[in-house]
Amino acid sequence: MNHGRIVFSQIMNYFPLRRFKSCVDRYRGNHRVKTFTCLDQFYCMTFAQLTGRESLRDIEACLRAAGPKLYHAGIKARVSRTTLAKANEQRDWRIYRDIALILIDQARSLYGNQPLAMNLKRAVYALDSTVVDLSLTLFPWAQHRKYKSAVKVHTQLDLRGNIPAFIRVTGGQTHDVNFLDHVIFEAGAFYVMDKGYIDFRRLYNIHQQQSFFVTRAKNNMAYSHRKSYPVNIDRGLRSDQAIRLTGPKSSKHYPELLRRIHYVDAELKK
Repeated sequence: MNHGRIVFSQIMNYFPLRRFKSCVDRYRGNHRVKTFTCLDQFYCMTFAQLTGRESLRDIEACLRAAGPKLYHAGIKARVSRTTLAKANEQRDWRIYRDIALILIDQARSLYGNQPLAMNLKRAVYALDSTVVDLSLTLFPWAQHRKYKSAVKVHTQLDLRGNIPAFIRVTGGQTHDVNFLDHVIFEAGAFYVMDKGYIDFRRLYNIHQQQSFFVTRAKNNMAYSHRKSYPVNIDRGLRSDQAIRLTGPKSSKHYPELLRRIHYVDAELKK
């Protein structure tokens, strides 16, 4: 019979408990709470995330099956879906935002020296979003299509360790490009994104912040060729050019030179 600590307890041993309690005290999260504390709530939701639970009923059934082992996992209170739902609805969300920022900062420091495939010493971020479908009846404010609601999770991902550096949740109808208005760009960092983020006024703002962006050009982009640079064909490069936008609006929004690179992926043949 195993008399050691359960796996969940060993994982949570790395959790900064003192800093979490300071976040709870900052927003009075345990004010008038008798049994089911913010820490119990956090442990329950963390357990649900790690084990892939899909509903409050699923969380309740799984935790109750553990029985007396819950105490050794750090959960001191009895778990019911009503209590958990009430806590998720009423507890101050800023508690968990602040602890998330603390954990992200710790994780990024651990992967700060991890090498990238491109051998870049500067920070490299990927910008993207994902849509989470919701019930239109319960979330009418987030109507995404005629008969369904959704929220969109916009993420700035640090490619050293694949750690989210910044997340913004909006209604599903919000276009991806609006996320660029909320990102704080680091000087010298690279930002990789798809065509959904092409807005030359916003891209020029990235350039003015002394940052770099990498994206795919749209087929109808109007430009004039100004200069060519030598390329290594063995690496898939076909051309490396300095261009200037010639569209009536794009040339106004991005008045400086851009670098256009034509690359062919040998494996995907694209």
